[in-house]
Amino acid sequence: MKRQIHYEWHTRELMARMGMRNSRDLVEPLRERGITLSESQIYRIVAQDPERIAFKVLVALADIFRVEVNELVTYTATDVRAQYPRKAVGSAAEVPLIEAYRPVRARIRPDNDA
Repeated sequence: MKRQIHYEWHTRELMARMGMRNSRDLVEPLRERGITLSESQIYRIVAQDPERIAFKVLVALADIFRVEVNELVTYTATDVRAQYPRKAVGSAAEVPLIEAYRPVRARIRPDNDA
């Protein structure tokens, strides 16, 4: 069965706890740990949920915020059921040979006996 993973990235909350107001406040602490990123890269790490991140950056962020990695990112995994296409009720695919069930048009002939 397939699993779907959702995760939440908590950098903004952790920055607020440390008194950091914007992403530029992370530039120097990251450099102190040997990580050089541009301001736009750091902004994307802070403002968006990253699709992928270097392990070194992840650990450095945990060190800067003095938290464990599981406090930086949390996740949930759920089973995904297969979605089968639904048929519309009364569709031609539901009734085989639908032409056989359609009524035949009636013909009304004038009565010539009168």
